[in-house]
Amino acid sequence: MKKEKKNGKNYELCAMNCEQFRTFALVKQEECVELLDSHGIRPTSNRIIVLRSLALSARPLTLAELEEKLLSVDKSGIFRALTLFREHHLVHTIEDGSGGLRYELCHGHGGEDDDDLHVHFFCENCHRTFCLDGVSIPQVDVPPGFTVTSSSHIVKGICPNCTKVIKQ
Repeated sequence: MKKEKKNGKNYELCAMNCEQFRTFALVKQEECVELLDSHGIRPTSNRIIVLRSLALSARPLTLAELEEKLLSVDKSGIFRALTLFREHHLVHTIEDGSGGLRYELCHGHGGEDDDDLHVHFFCENCHRTFCLDGVSIPQVDVPPGFTVTSSSHIVKGICPNCTKVIKQ
């Protein structure tokens, strides 16, 4: 692990990105423990279970979706894990217009900066959210005096699966 110091805090930089992690034998507990450790998070069974579920998901998940998947962890345990993951920049949140937050593993794992600026697509039919990693983020020029601290890039429409069903 490479170490980096930001704002007086030491961070270990994880050598693998999110996509590599998803495909990197996630069923092994050691990799989950390593990723949690690299973010300064003490590995517990609940945190490992929540991390595995997020990593194996093909899309960002809501707290309710995680609760449905993880019958062995109660809602408050899932929420505490997600909150801790967010504080340690292991996950980021997406407000997709559905009224709730969705959680997704960060693509980069290092330091305090959330470098997960990518476009998301919200399907207005099935209410699922998808990452559009290959889509360029539009540049937004703000007037003088404004300071941008974060940005959300949500495109809304109908996903390919729903489009197929609608056309039939």
